[in-house]
Amino acid sequence: MTTLGPGAAVLAFDVGGTDMKAALVDETGVLRDTVRVPTPLANGETGDRVVAEVAALAEQFAKRHPDVHPAAAGLLVPGHVDDVHGIGVFAENLGWHDYPFRERAEAALGLPVGFGHDVRGSGEAEHRLGAARGFDDVVVVTIGTGIAAALFIGGKLYTGGGLGGEIGHDRVAEGPMCACGGRGCLEAVSSAAAIARRYSLRTGQEVAGAKEVLERKRRGDANAAASWNSALDALALGLSHVVALLAPQAIVIAGGLSEAGEELLQPLRERLDGILTFHRRPQLIKATIGGDAGLYGAALTARDVLNGDDA
Repeated sequence: MTTLGPGAAVLAFDVGGTDMKAALVDETGVLRDTVRVPTPLANGETGDRVVAEVAALAEQFAKRHPDVHPAAAGLLVPGHVDDVHGIGVFAENLGWHDYPFRERAEAALGLPVGFGHDVRGSGEAEHRLGAARGFDDVVVVTIGTGIAAALFIGGKLYTGGGLGGEIGHDRVAEGPMCACGGRGCLEAVSSAAAIARRYSLRTGQEVAGAKEVLERKRRGDANAAASWNSALDALALGLSHVVALLAPQAIVIAGGLSEAGEELLQPLRERLDGILTFHRRPQLIKATIGGDAGLYGAALTARDVLNGDDA
């Protein structure tokens, strides 16, 4: 079982486009209690609603666990994030611009708050507690509804002013159009959502997700195989760009698509090896923390604030 180890009790909040997760982490570093609620979308007021939900969930935890006294909180959100100033710069699908999350959350909770990007926070958890542990130069790629990465160089997280790791918007094909306005972005071809969407466009048959496409491929569905294989081709190309630029020791694959395990990783290794020439061959590894990586990342961010490690 993943644990942060002994330290201060903290609150952890991981906000997603559909749901937000919350956890109370006790002094042993264990997730004592976890909750998942719908993200309170409200056009220009989503930021305020999220902070209000954070405060409400903290109150719930306090009532259920009066013996645990959090000393800080960690809050992770998607989109373009300014980690240093605690601001959610922009999230198109969530409707906020330059929202001061850290300041508002600290006021609502009466606690110091660590703040950061959801994928970078999940990557920190994998780097410090999971599959990326022990590597100085490593990239943690999360593949789910979208694709993004956390970059670690010399053992340190590289944020690029809040824009580092946006490999989902690396152009790898001529199409289709991407939600960002670009064409042929990796996310539009190889994300779990894109695999399902492209299969449905090929066949006119709706599927629940990439997992169902993979199951149909196993049963000999040629359209499913084409959708899956083209996604892996594009993903290998995108990862080859990462390798050429950063020469990581390892690439850790996280997110929903990683649940395919070696059925994803082995053909991806073969494709990547076929593209690379003199480059370093990184280990390609499945993430180990799973769906709670964001909560562990948020909790680490909270403890970092108390330890004076927060930017």
